[in-house]
Amino acid sequence: MTTIRDVARLAGVSSGTVSNVLNRPSYVRAETRERVMQAISELDFVPNQRSRQFRPGRTRSIGITVAELGNPFFVDVALGAEAFCREHDLGVVLCNSSYDPLLESQNLDLLVQQRVQGIIISPVDEKSSRLDMLRDRGVPMVFVDRVGDDRDVWSVVVDDREGGRLGAQHLIGRGHRRIAFVGHPHRSRKVRERYEGVREVVDRSAGDITLEIVSSASWTVNDGRAVGAALALRPPDKRPRAVLCANDMLALGLMQELIRAGLRIPDDIAVVGYDDLEWAALGAVPLTTIAQPRAELGRTAVEMMISLIDGSGSALEANHVVLAPELVVRDSS
Repeated sequence: MTTIRDVARLAGVSSGTVSNVLNRPSYVRAETRERVMQAISELDFVPNQRSRQFRPGRTRSIGITVAELGNPFFVDVALGAEAFCREHDLGVVLCNSSYDPLLESQNLDLLVQQRVQGIIISPVDEKSSRLDMLRDRGVPMVFVDRVGDDRDVWSVVVDDREGGRLGAQHLIGRGHRRIAFVGHPHRSRKVRERYEGVREVVDRSAGDITLEIVSSASWTVNDGRAVGAALALRPPDKRPRAVLCANDMLALGLMQELIRAGLRIPDDIAVVGYDDLEWAALGAVPLTTIAQPRAELGRTAVEMMISLIDGSGSALEANHVVLAPELVVRDSS
């Protein structure tokens, strides 16, 4: 029977490196991983799955890894989860992936090494094979906010399509006929769902309503400023009368730049955000937005994790919870 030592010898590495490729691939350079995987293939090596099964520690703690703690949305989700953990005597190990897939893999490896009871994740890469590998090893996992289209896992999300519909209905109800959606629906499933909700309402509405996509590089305030500057340069008859942004940070940056250019909100351009961050109500023009129940997302994820840990929920029978967004009307629209 082929052993891990045989693989190591053929690949020209140590047995520990082969073990890292199988268990902690983010710790191994890409060219070394490729060499080891080729040796595994040539030797038809099959790892001992029993020895690789996840064994949690005795301390009741869970890992939480989020896509970006610089985004207040994820901070609020994590705080909601952490507060619920305290109520149930669960410790928390919190990791920030900074929108970096490699750092996310390293964070996941760290949590497994810490032998947490399970992992709650808002993934950077929703389709990462690393997530499938952890699930196959028996690591209890709950996905929050971001789930791949074809991933059958325990998850809690917000109905983004309904959020887009709420924003569009509000703007059209206020009489706006030239509407823009600011975001990057081609790069993010969540943004795409929000846009499709807007598109659905526009297509159903009577009258001559136009909808354009104004792409942004990402989700940040600076990206919103860049879009705002570009819109301000357009002649009034080419400029949208209302915009719905994919998140609040885009909306806040966009409004800053529009105001700097001398445009009035909402008289010249109405603006709607998405998330209802704490900042949304604090601007010079308080922001109308689609509120996501961020703390409830975190709490629900912990409830689901407790079910998985205590055995009342089966990892083989995925449970999906969809929470409802809510329109919060302020002065920007």
